[in-house]
Amino acid sequence: MLQIKNIFKQYKTGNLIQKALDGVSLNLRDNEFVAILGTSGSGKTTLLTITGRLARYDPAALIINGISTTNY
Repeated sequence: MLQIKNIFKQYKTGNLIQKALDGVSLNLRDNEFVAILGTSGSGKTTLLTITGRLARYDPAALIINGISTTNY
């Protein structure tokens, strides 16, 4: 099972702050097939890179099989 609880991700360029994810929560069961749909710039790739642990995220919880990845 994969759980994402209240994930935030912001990108900062100079004085501009762009929110890519704003409090996203998601629960996926084992062997569940999911499609992530949205317009360009809606945070799909950001969510996938965070889920794959390729990007850092602002304090929240990413839990895989009941184990938090916060301390990885």
